[in-house]
Amino acid sequence: MTANDMPGNRDRMMVEGLYWWGIPSLFRCPVDPDPANCDIALVGVPHSTGNGTTERDQHLGPRAVRDISAMARRTHMKFALNPWDACRVADLGDVPFPEGNDNERCVERITDFYREIGAAGARPVSVGGDHSITGGILQALAGEGAALTGGSKAAILHFDAHTDTYEKLDHFLGAKKSAAHWGAYLVRQGHVDATKSVQVGMRGNTRTLDWLQTSRDLGYEVITMDRYKEIGARAAIDIILDRIGDAPLYVTFDLDCLDPTIAPGVANIEAGCRGFDIDQAVELLQCVRGRNIIGGDVVCLMPTKDQPNKITSLVAAAVMFEMIALIADNAAKK
Repeated sequence: MTANDMPGNRDRMMVEGLYWWGIPSLFRCPVDPDPANCDIALVGVPHSTGNGTTERDQHLGPRAVRDISAMARRTHMKFALNPWDACRVADLGDVPFPEGNDNERCVERITDFYREIGAAGARPVSVGGDHSITGGILQALAGEGAALTGGSKAAILHFDAHTDTYEKLDHFLGAKKSAAHWGAYLVRQGHVDATKSVQVGMRGNTRTLDWLQTSRDLGYEVITMDRYKEIGARAAIDIILDRIGDAPLYVTFDLDCLDPTIAPGVANIEAGCRGFDIDQAVELLQCVRGRNIIGGDVVCLMPTKDQPNKITSLVAAAVMFEMIALIADNAAKK
């Protein structure tokens, strides 16, 4: 018996909220590989060769979130919104990686996959995978010829403990378009407008005293955790909104921006100083409500280092839900 065979909505709601019941898809959405059939495209990007460290299990992130996302919220109380009713949302499946150990080829496969999504007019919300996936995604969604931005560059709101603009290294253990480089090469290639973008949450295990300089030279506004603590949420929000303006916006969320007590199962964990708690991060996410959001991603989930209750996967699903709601909220108002 499937959920559709059950006698009433009450029974259907009961079983669909059980993470261990049925065939897992992201948020119980229909699985449909055709982006023309949805407004919001949910995508898994099971890629981990862009990190290059021993933290290689990030490719297990999409499956982990699919397994638990049935327990995720169905409605957004603050927005007074049911995003699943406001627009068509589908799980497109995973980006295929037959050359999974070849980072550069995988990044180009990501770009090819998302080019079809952008051309169909769907707005993707993705779960990775290491942070190199953002480079592949935005090569397709923003810049010359990109449908979702009208050919213009995108602004990005980048949550992270690290800048990912480490141009002093020409590769990260062999990966050139790596998790450490995407924030720089997307600007150099003309996909991202750093002068309209904000990096927020940077902290932790720095290797050089000038570790923020590359981001500043590229034009990014950088709000470190120390700066956030000094100026507070309201001032940080004002900076974010002023920088972004009306530019097409992409949101990328590295789970390591959160404190390890909130998200312990991440790659490149930063335990030496406090990161965001979830309410702080959600407040900053929600500040871009009403802006032209073309998509978003959640990255660096390490299911093999998570707690038995899968708390980091649950947090990843909660962040994805906020992104879905932000895009659906715009659709509901049209």
